[in-house]
Amino acid sequence: MKIAIASDHAALDLKADLREWLIELGHEVADLGPDTAESVDYPDFGYLLAGVVAEGTVERGIALCGSGIGISMAVNRNAAVRCALVSEPVSARLCREHNDANVIAMGARLIGPDMAKACIETFLQTEFEGGRHQRRIDKLSNPS
Repeated sequence: MKIAIASDHAALDLKADLREWLIELGHEVADLGPDTAESVDYPDFGYLLAGVVAEGTVERGIALCGSGIGISMAVNRNAAVRCALVSEPVSARLCREHNDANVIAMGARLIGPDMAKACIETFLQTEFEGGRHQRRIDKLSNPS
């Protein structure tokens, strides 16, 4: 699967760990930055991630910052993207089944690498249920 990953400076180490793990699993990973621990603004990287997901350049995205909150807000500014902030596999499963999330967000200061990997694994393996959920997804993609 083609996956893009982006973070701010607070999540740089977690991003590097997750990128390598995803590559080991056989995924094609686009690391959208940052490349150094120098302070950056999470909206810049959230917008960049949302753009490649919306364009269809990648199938899924992973957004990381200190809490996961700020970058998820930035990603969700794009109406073609549905980013869910998760902290455990149940919410990662539900965001796919019910909300057809195409981006997952997590907070590096709140979640460890093992839990982050469990969330991503669930997120990547879970299919959207469709059916009664589809009309709600259509509304998210076409706000009035």
